[in-house]
Amino acid sequence: MKGLTCLTAIAAVTLSGCASMAPDYQRPASPVAAQFQDHAAIAGASAKSAQVADLAWKDLMRDSRLQQVVAMALNNNRDLRVAVLDIAKARAEYRIQGADLFPTISADGAENVAKTSAALSSTGKSSISREFTASVGFSSYELDLFGRVRSLKNEALETYLATAETERSTRISLVAEVAADWLTLAADYQHLALAQKTLDSQRETLKLTEYQHEQGVASALDVASIQTSVETARADVATYKAQGLQDRNALELVVGHAIPEALLPKNLGETPVALAAVPADLDSRVLLLRPDVMSAEHTLKAANADIGAARAAFFPTISLTASAGRGSNELSNLFDSGNGTWSFAPSISVPLFSAGGLKASLQESKIERDIAVADYEKAIQTAFGEVADALAVRSTIDERLDAQQALVKVASRAYELADARYRSGVDSYLDALDAQRTLYSAQQDLITLQLTEQSNRITLYKVLGGGADARAEDLSTAQASAATPTSDAGE
Repeated sequence: MKGLTCLTAIAAVTLSGCASMAPDYQRPASPVAAQFQDHAAIAGASAKSAQVADLAWKDLMRDSRLQQVVAMALNNNRDLRVAVLDIAKARAEYRIQGADLFPTISADGAENVAKTSAALSSTGKSSISREFTASVGFSSYELDLFGRVRSLKNEALETYLATAETERSTRISLVAEVAADWLTLAADYQHLALAQKTLDSQRETLKLTEYQHEQGVASALDVASIQTSVETARADVATYKAQGLQDRNALELVVGHAIPEALLPKNLGETPVALAAVPADLDSRVLLLRPDVMSAEHTLKAANADIGAARAAFFPTISLTASAGRGSNELSNLFDSGNGTWSFAPSISVPLFSAGGLKASLQESKIERDIAVADYEKAIQTAFGEVADALAVRSTIDERLDAQQALVKVASRAYELADARYRSGVDSYLDALDAQRTLYSAQQDLITLQLTEQSNRITLYKVLGGGADARAEDLSTAQASAATPTSDAGE
């Protein structure tokens, strides 16, 4: 047993002194501008306001109904469930790979019973012999002198971390998608309410005009024009009813569960989504915290570690097999003095000829690393474009809303005047009908613009990597626990 202990200690010391042959990792230079230009700071945001990337989704969603729907999605969405399971799988693979850094020690016990025939026995009589053995040892343990196993372990770690970031990205995207679908449903319900209100108003006007036509005051053209307006509004009501049903189906599909009627919106109402602060001189380095960018970087680090494993394959592989124990022909004196046994069988494998296979494998690893660099740079460029587009919308949305609200106000006043002139007999209903259509269109555009403004808040949360609570677990803690070797006994 002492010999085995010494061998294990020597292996551990040797292992601690080895180093990976992977290239030193250097983060590629960012392929985008240092700052986002041509946008103003978010109005009303103080210097102490929470930044988008630090804003938890529960702080972003002000409407309690929306909060409950998002929570349902986080608990029931199947895509997120698969992403979480992928993390568990990657973590297990990392622990499997990390276990190769340590020898696998096992204890064995055996009894061997054999009968020797009289013809073969030296005494001329048949006999039965017994042999008992008990040993502890390890088999085919590779001394990682050139860092091959350590490089593979680092590759598995980076793959695990990349998977964790992918899960975080899925979580953020799910929150954003649920909120966007919920807001779209609210806007379409508001469109439906406007169309129904317009239809009711037009039907009342039609009754009045038909009466006036019977009295000879209104013309048949006025009646036909109002009937056209009524049927148009009726068609809009049917369209928005169908759209509302489709929106609800889409929302429930994303949530993964039926949504109670009490949690559905009726209209956009008060601002249901908060707006976090975005400074005017927003640094593009904030993109490095986006989960998709971080996942791409971990993938790049994994490819970098794979180069180390490919380089180490050119060097000899040294394996150790050793055991120490006891042997006896009687179980009762198995552990008596003088019955100790041990074995030590080192082996070395030196690559001599592989027909260029090792060089090709190294070249493949380098190409994979170059591909990962390009993917990482593309991820940053895509993120920069998404943020720039969201900021471009945000920079003018308040002005557009103000102008549209003023247009609705003016159109409403114009319709009131035109309708009053028609009712007093000054003008035909064509002028009032034209004013009413202008007002209806302006009101529809205002609802659409309000949806755009609220959706932009969600988009900013998503593209800036928001969600302080979007990470399922502390990765540093997970990494530490995954790296700690544990006994398999009892699992």
